Amino acid sequence: MVAGLLIVVSGMFACSSPPSSTASRPPESSVAATPRAPQPQLWGDLKPIVSVKELMRDMLDPASDYIFDAVAIVTTKKGVSETAPKTDKDWEKIRIGAVTLAEGVYLLKIPRPFAPPGDENNSTGPEPEELSPAQIKAKLEADPVLWNAKIEALRNVGLEVLEIVKRKDANELWDAAENLDQACENCHLEYWYPGEKALLKKLDHRLEELYGIRPDRSRKLGMDPK
Repeated sequence: MVAGLLIVVSGMFACSSPPSSTASRPPESSVAATPRAPQPQLWGDLKPIVSVKELMRDMLDPASDYIFDAVAIVTTKKGVSETAPKTDKDWEKIRIGAVTLAEGVYLLKIPRPFAPPGDENNSTGPEPEELSPAQIKAKLEADPVLWNAKIEALRNVGLEVLEIVKRKDANELWDAAENLDQACENCHLEYWYPGEKALLKKLDHRLEELYGIRPDRSRKLGMDPK
């Protein structure tokens, strides 16, 4: 492909007259004078009220439940029951969850404590399960681009669900719920309990060896692991 492009470009120069020295590039003064599009400005100051942990627990986790709980298949002794949105009220609830998730996750861009005062997560002991707030902050400051990428991934799921609500396509909610779970879990494995990466990989490999299965290890958005 590169060779072909070189041949085409060479032919163009061979068949055309040499360009004038004044028409090939605009003067530096005109380039510098080109105005840039103004950046959007906030209408006021933003001041966080709660920590990341509380924001997840009180806003983003309940919002995610509107999506997670919208579709389900439950098998009991009495049979199989399926949950899916059917009424306008059902879809309105999903829309509320998606809007809250898509808008609310951007609040994680505002610097705030990662946990309430005195809450160190499960970060003490010989083999702590979680990172401390100070450790999470250090990871963020070392690579803020990654932090923002995780935020955008979660926001994209909220936007995806909003489009699904417009079409009222219940079948697509299954994929959206899975995308939501993956976005949450990928963020948690990076900033909340990264030690589980190696442990889960080892357990899954062992289960696959013994039973030939790969378990679905899902964890919801809330800050209370269950």
